Amino acid sequence: MAAYTGAVSTPVSPPAPPAKKTLADWLAMPEEDRYELIDGELIQKAAPSHEHGRSQSRVSGTVGMAYDRKPGGPSGPGGWWIGTEIDIALEGRGYRPDLAGWRRDRIERLPKGRPVSIRPDWICEVVSDSNRNVDTVKKLRNFHAAGVPHYWLLDEPARSLTVYRHSADGYVTVLVAEAGQIVRAEPFEAIELNVSELLGDDV
Repeated sequence: MAAYTGAVSTPVSPPAPPAKKTLADWLAMPEEDRYELIDGELIQKAAPSHEHGRSQSRVSGTVGMAYDRKPGGPSGPGGWWIGTEIDIALEGRGYRPDLAGWRRDRIERLPKGRPVSIRPDWICEVVSDSNRNVDTVKKLRNFHAAGVPHYWLLDEPARSLTVYRHSADGYVTVLVAEAGQIVRAEPFEAIELNVSELLGDDV
């Protein structure tokens, strides 16, 4: 039996959690590194694949042609500011969504500077397997909390488009469409969208 020495062991404190990152930390990162600040953590966006870039370009071209200009005209209703890869600060978090849009009847002048601090009226993310949890869980929750009225998820692996509308209790799914379907998706119901085309297919 070991002799009692009277020594008392000192409990070891667990290591302190890493300090949460701030908007200043996010803005200090090189723009080309494509970081977002989500819930105090700097998360690097995956390098876009050819498929991702093609889908992003298709949404920008199709929606932008009809909406990204002054209201009226022969090409579509207009009335929006629409851009890609714009750094946006919302409620202490920093995002670089694939596409974002602001209604001109709410925001008269083009949102400028970095980051834009005016809440968008529409955000679209092109989902791939590497960013799925961020886009479908974290951003879904945070964009709702920030009051973004419309959120689109264009899902490459699932070959689908999901459209969400803001409600008091959470986002409501108003449309789920798959490749091959022709849809009218709010807030851009005035034009028909071919989901296959948005996904980058030759149609």
